Amino acid sequence: MPDATKRWVHNLPKVELHLHHVGATAPRTVCELAAKYPDAGVPTDLDELARFYEFTDFGHFLSVYKRVSKLLRTPQDVYELTSGNLQDLADQKVRYAEVTVTVNWPLRNGVPRQGFTEALDAARYNAGKAGLTVNWIIDIPGKPGESADLALSMCGDDAPEGLVALGLAGEAFEPVDYTEYFEIARARGLGAVVHAGESRGPESVRSALDDLHADRIGHGVRAMEDPELVARLRDEAVHLEVCPTSNVRTRVVNSVEDHPLPEMVAAGLNVSINSDDPPMFGTTLTNELMIASGLLGSDNIPGLLRNAIMASYADDHTKRAYVDELNLAVADHQRG
Repeated sequence: MPDATKRWVHNLPKVELHLHHVGATAPRTVCELAAKYPDAGVPTDLDELARFYEFTDFGHFLSVYKRVSKLLRTPQDVYELTSGNLQDLADQKVRYAEVTVTVNWPLRNGVPRQGFTEALDAARYNAGKAGLTVNWIIDIPGKPGESADLALSMCGDDAPEGLVALGLAGEAFEPVDYTEYFEIARARGLGAVVHAGESRGPESVRSALDDLHADRIGHGVRAMEDPELVARLRDEAVHLEVCPTSNVRTRVVNSVEDHPLPEMVAAGLNVSINSDDPPMFGTTLTNELMIASGLLGSDNIPGLLRNAIMASYADDHTKRAYVDELNLAVADHQRG
């Protein structure tokens, strides 16, 4: 039965809402770029890279992520990395994805703004021809000021096609400090997606909702520490982008078996399953859905995928088309 479930999950049309641009890069591509730019200090050997990706905690993960980000130095680097990431999604039968892009490091590495945008646009266009609809979230990776200003500046005239939201990555700073940035983004028609309830506790989730008016919460697993917050998330149907393996690898939870996903679903929370930084964490979206199947039962997988598309920034036509395809796949499976 596990093999049959794995085949079924593999063949299901999928949605990915929580995926980081650089963190999704295939190890072979990372090694090739590392050989091209040895000063970045990233391993060029696959086995060494795997050890490089053994994280001691969330802070260690962030430091490794920043070093890998130093490998994007030309528009061609950006295009090849992005195209490879989107091909990996298409190979898993992902039909719709929202990819979080940190523009700061490539731009500081010397990638021209226009070249960066054109690289994303070209990769997105080619993915669309292959049946994968891609939209972008530009995130703020650092403290208010220069870092946040640079991210917001790419959410205007220089924005890539398909930009749908401003994001806040990591949890080193207080969400309230970014209120002005998210107000400007909202005025430009962009949504708000905020990492919270991951390395920090329930208070970060509450601040993301109250101060930034977040549409979705990235992770949110530590909201389960506060029953009143759980009730609010349920009553307001706030969507939580859950990434099980990521939470284990960054030591937010001790093991997959200890993950609060079953309790979140039992509490009536609106959740989806996502892969975050899959090669860095040794996983894929398909594998994350298999983990969810093990924790919840395979019958719950279609509902999680429906949650994802309905919480996305996709247009109504894309949502309807996806749900129709998913329902057909489920019906075919039930007929045997």
